[in-house]
Amino acid sequence: MRKIALHWQILLGMVAGVVFALILTNFSWGPEFVSDWIKPFGNIFINALKLIAVPLILASLIKGISDLKDISKLSKMGIRTIATYIITTVIAVSIGLVLVNVIGPGRTISEDTRSDLIASYEGDASVRISDAEKQKDAGPLQALEDIVPSNIFGAASDNGNMLQVIFFAIFFGIGLILIPEQTAKPVKDFFDGFNEVILKLIDLIMLAAPFGVFALLAALVVESPSTDLFAALALYAMTVLIGLALMIGVYILLVWIFTGNKPSFFINGIAPAQLLAFSTSSSAATLPVTMERVEEHMGVHKEVTSFVLPIGATINMDGTSLYQAVAAVFIAQAFGMDLSLGTQMGIIATATLASIGSAAVPGAGMVMLVIVLAQAGIPEAGLALIFAIDRPLDMCRTTVNVTGDAAVALMVAKSVDMMGPPNVKEWDEEYHPDAEVNTEKI
Repeated sequence: MRKIALHWQILLGMVAGVVFALILTNFSWGPEFVSDWIKPFGNIFINALKLIAVPLILASLIKGISDLKDISKLSKMGIRTIATYIITTVIAVSIGLVLVNVIGPGRTISEDTRSDLIASYEGDASVRISDAEKQKDAGPLQALEDIVPSNIFGAASDNGNMLQVIFFAIFFGIGLILIPEQTAKPVKDFFDGFNEVILKLIDLIMLAAPFGVFALLAALVVESPSTDLFAALALYAMTVLIGLALMIGVYILLVWIFTGNKPSFFINGIAPAQLLAFSTSSSAATLPVTMERVEEHMGVHKEVTSFVLPIGATINMDGTSLYQAVAAVFIAQAFGMDLSLGTQMGIIATATLASIGSAAVPGAGMVMLVIVLAQAGIPEAGLALIFAIDRPLDMCRTTVNVTGDAAVALMVAKSVDMMGPPNVKEWDEEYHPDAEVNTEKI
């Protein structure tokens, strides 16, 4: 019997988790059972993916950069990658602002609903505001300073320091390029083998993906706020979802225009990573699968995936940026504020820059939203208005973030002539006959 494709297995796990939780919510002991006996397996799955995120970035980036053998090639790829990420982020924020101004979801919230929401979530809001204050108090070049770690082992001990790990990996890879090839060979061989081990660990972890997303979705259902709160925020959620759907359409269009690949090729290729991103709400946790799908199933060479995708998982947060734009204007509308065009242009700039600082982990965008609100002069306490529905939207915007990473990897690969057939062996025989690659597939 033919094996069910991975993305269908994950989708079945998600549906089964939702149905299972809905059934158990009819029993008094149901929610507690899910929280105590089902949710831990979802957490274990996420932890397993996060466990290999830093080793994967170190191994793949160092290997990918050292394989380039040419600094000019690295700089050309780097400039195109960063420029494309910034352009797509600006597009995302602009789409969000247009939609929220046209639909105007904040104007539908009643005073009573607003008061109830703020009272329910003011504690959570104060924590995020406090975190954001620390960032605002830092100097203008603090973000640049934070990129360079003082201790690589300390940086690698926390997934929130992913940008520091990327800096070290790029720096180390450049060092390997600049020393004699014979001297660099033992180090390169080590990282080649290390990379293969990590890829095999991804294979093993993905065997548990359907069960992991089953547990995650079941826990989400039993822990969701009341339907009354969701009803009050339905239009806001709809605005965000329409914007995110349009952004995926933009990616499909860009891939079609710049690479010539049909929409079905792109969607089928990235679908498992999208579903995993939806389940985990973490670009970093999804990164191993995103790299495997883009490389093995879309024909992008390792040199591109190992450079573009780890950077994208850290700085490319198009879904988060779009959500921040919609949320900021939504909160302003709820408080009866009328934002000027100049203020909204400021939101575009701030949300674009804030997305670069967002950690690729669940809920990080909420902290960065406080900075966007402060820049626009919107009361940060309004953050409490959107807490009730933030978790489901976080899942959706992470899906967009991951899709954007894959789309940019395809476009950059095409621009530097490093894109071939989905089969990796065919790609290297046709384009790079001397390259050594792993021809096994997940």
